[in-house]
Amino acid sequence: MTGLEATHADEPHSGGLANRLNWLRAGVLGANDGIVSVAAIAVGVAGATPQLGPILAASVAGLVGGAISMALGEYVSVSSQRDSEHALIAKEKTELATMPHEELAELTKLYQDKGLSPQTARQVAEELTFTIGGLLPILAIILFPASMRISATFVAVLAALAITGAIGGYLGDSPILRPMVRVVVGGALALAATFLIGRLLGTTVLS
Repeated sequence: MTGLEATHADEPHSGGLANRLNWLRAGVLGANDGIVSVAAIAVGVAGATPQLGPILAASVAGLVGGAISMALGEYVSVSSQRDSEHALIAKEKTELATMPHEELAELTKLYQDKGLSPQTARQVAEELTFTIGGLLPILAIILFPASMRISATFVAVLAALAITGAIGGYLGDSPILRPMVRVVVGGALALAATFLIGRLLGTTVLS
């Protein structure tokens, strides 16, 4: 190993490692989205009514709708990329007819590098962790009594966001405190805003 290689030995230069780190980061982001999205819905409805039924219905609807939305967005993205790749492959095939030796090697590499496996894996990571993250506030809503429901959800959600923020910082090889504080503060603001909106709308509608 040369001196330069030894200096950068801990940096993820390999494509496989970089892809795995990207999938992990996608998973962390998916978990954050699920936690904040579903918790915001749950807390917002809880601010309007203490009844468990509407809170649970809205939370589950948000969880399912969010997962479907992510899947649809990823499908559109991958489909657009596939269309572009097909156009590029058609161009390469035309060149292959006139420059067979040079283009054969390039076309082979094109098929290998432009496969859908990495995109599919990232999609699974995002959707799966969105669902797992979204289940946390739903469990908090179900398990705690009405008097503790909102505060317990706040605590559980912010603790989970602190963990995912720390993991994100670690995966990004950056100081852990900053991303952790960033996601916790952002999540707290989202929950506070939706709770206040729910409380105001609930008071107005029910009065």
